Amino acid sequence: MTDDRSPRLLWTDDGAPRSGRFDDVYFSREDGLAESRAVFLSGCGLPDIWRERRRFTVAELGFGTGLNIAALLDLWRQERPQGGRLHIFSVEGFPLSRDEAARALAAWPEIADAAQALLAAWPRATPGLHRLDLPAFDAVLDLYVGPVETALAQWAGQADAWFLDGFAPSTNPDMWSDTVMDLIAARSAPGARIATFTVAGQVRRGLAARGFRVEKRPGHGRKRERLEAWREDVDVERAPPSVAIIGAGIAGAALARAFGALGLHPTVVEADRPGAGASGFDASLVTPRLDAGDREIAALYATALERAGALYAATPGAVLAGGVLQLEQMPRDVKRHLKIAAQDVWSDGGMTVLDADACAGHLAEPCETGGLLMRDALAIRPQAVLDDWLSAVDVKSATVVDLQPGEDGWRLIDGSGGTILKADVVVLAAGWGNAALRTSMPLAPVAGQADVAAGVDSPPVAWGGYAVPTGSGLLFGATHDRGVTTPTPSGDATARNRATLAGRLPELGRRVDASGQTRSRVAVRATTPDRLPVAGPLGDGLFILGGLGSRGFCVAPLLAEHIVALACAAPSPLTRDLAARIAPQRFISREGLAQPDGTSDADL
Repeated sequence: MTDDRSPRLLWTDDGAPRSGRFDDVYFSREDGLAESRAVFLSGCGLPDIWRERRRFTVAELGFGTGLNIAALLDLWRQERPQGGRLHIFSVEGFPLSRDEAARALAAWPEIADAAQALLAAWPRATPGLHRLDLPAFDAVLDLYVGPVETALAQWAGQADAWFLDGFAPSTNPDMWSDTVMDLIAARSAPGARIATFTVAGQVRRGLAARGFRVEKRPGHGRKRERLEAWREDVDVERAPPSVAIIGAGIAGAALARAFGALGLHPTVVEADRPGAGASGFDASLVTPRLDAGDREIAALYATALERAGALYAATPGAVLAGGVLQLEQMPRDVKRHLKIAAQDVWSDGGMTVLDADACAGHLAEPCETGGLLMRDALAIRPQAVLDDWLSAVDVKSATVVDLQPGEDGWRLIDGSGGTILKADVVVLAAGWGNAALRTSMPLAPVAGQADVAAGVDSPPVAWGGYAVPTGSGLLFGATHDRGVTTPTPSGDATARNRATLAGRLPELGRRVDASGQTRSRVAVRATTPDRLPVAGPLGDGLFILGGLGSRGFCVAPLLAEHIVALACAAPSPLTRDLAARIAPQRFISREGLAQPDGTSDADL
C-alpha cells in the first residue's frame, strides 16, 4: 500500500482505531457496534424494508474497518427474506489491512461469524472495483478503492439503502461535496433510504435539494442527533426473466454460474457437448493480457484475473498450479516487463521481473532470457470448472441456427425451423459459433492445435508458445492458423509445436520427445479487431459474450457477471469506463460495423 492510500492508522489508549489522516476515530470501542445498528441499520429501516425482496442493494460511503458491513451481514443472515440476495457496494479511499481490520473487529465477538467471513474475503488495496463473495450470507460485496467521486461516477448500480459514514464534513469535505450528493441521488433506487450520523446543515440541505425527505432523529450515545432521509417514490421489483445461454464452453458456464448466483435458472443450449470447442483442452492458462501503455486495459485484465482466481479457488479440482512465467520474446520486453510490474493495478508481489538465472532456477533448466513471473496467474483443469458451473442448470442438446424476436421474447430456432425454446433474455456464448448467429459482429477465427505428452511435468510457462501441466502430463503448443474454421489435428501441427517447445526450452523438449507419442486436439477461437472481448447488450434482451481469444478462462468469469448484471438490472462488477471498452457498441459507427483485421500471435 502506498502512503497516498494509507489511513495512517493509530490506536487510542482504549484500543479504538483512529485515522491519523483525518484525526478522527472510526468508532467508539464502548458502543461502536450499537451505534452502527442504531444509526445505519435502524436508520435505514432494516430489516423491515427488505421484506419480500428477492434482491436488496446497500451502498456505503466509508468502508473503514468493515464494522457496518459486518453488522449488516449479521442482520441479513438472521432476517433475510426467503431466497433473498444482498448486494453491497462500499467505497474506501484509504484502506486498512486485513490485520488492522481484524484487530478492530475483534472487539465485537457477537458478530464474529460475519467479521470472519468479511476478513476471509478482504480485498487487495489496489485501486478500482473489487468483487468479494460472501456465500454463507448469500451476499456479494463490491468495494471500490479510490476517491468517492470517482467510485460513484463509475458504479453501475442503484442503492435501496445508503450508509453515509465518511469522517465528519469538517475533516473530510470530499465525502460530502455537491458532486457526491448529485451522484447519490443519481444512484438511488425508487424509495431509497439514507442514514448518517451527521446533522450538518450542508448535508441536510444537499439531500433535500435532491428530492429526499430529511428528518433529524435522536442520536446514539454522546451524539445528540442523526439524520434519516428517504425518497417517497415506490420501487416495483420486476419478475425474474427466463434465460437461454447458447454455448457450453467457459463463457456459457460462467454465465450459468453468474445467473445462478442471482437465483435464476437458465437453460444452456449446446450443439455438441460442454467443452467441445476451445474450452475442452486438458489444461488452460489463466493469464492476463499485459499492456504497458494502456492502464485501463491493464486494469480490466487485473480485475478479471483477481475475480477468476477467487472463483477457481472455490471450484473443487480446478486449480492445477499457481504462478505462470512469461518469458521475454524480444529485447524490448525487458523494459516492458519492468513497466508492467510497476503498474498499480497489480497487488504487491503480483508481478516480479526475473533475470535469466532466476528463470532457469524456476524452470529447472537453462534459460537464455529473463521473464515476468505472474504470481496470481494459474493453470487450471477446464473440465472441473465446466462440470461444477453447469451442474445446476439444464443443458439442452440442440443447434441454434437463428434467433427470432417477438412480443413474448426470443425464439431459438433449429435447422428444421422448429422452436427449441423461448426466453426473455438470450446470451450468445458460443465462441466462433457466435459469428453465424450475428454476422454483423466483427469476429475472426483462429484455429489452434495443442499436444499432450504423458508423464512430463513443468511449471506453467509461456513465451508465444506455452507449456502447461495437466496433472498427468504436459499440454504444449499452440499453432495459430487464421481464417481456418474447420481444422483437423495434423502431424504437421504437432511438428510445429514440438519445434516451438524445443527452440525455447530444449531440455523440456527432450523430455517430451522421450515420452513417446503425443495426443493432439484442435479448436477454433474467436478474436476481435482490437483483441478485446465483446461483452454486452445487442438490444431487446439479446446479449453477447465472445471474442475472448486465448484469454477466455481469465476474462469469462468477470464478464459473465457483468452481462448478468445488465440483464437483471443488478450492480455490475465493472466500472462504467471498463464496460464501455468491451461493449459491442464500440464496433458501431455512422459507417456501420468495423471489419476484422489482423492481430498479433503474441496477444492471442
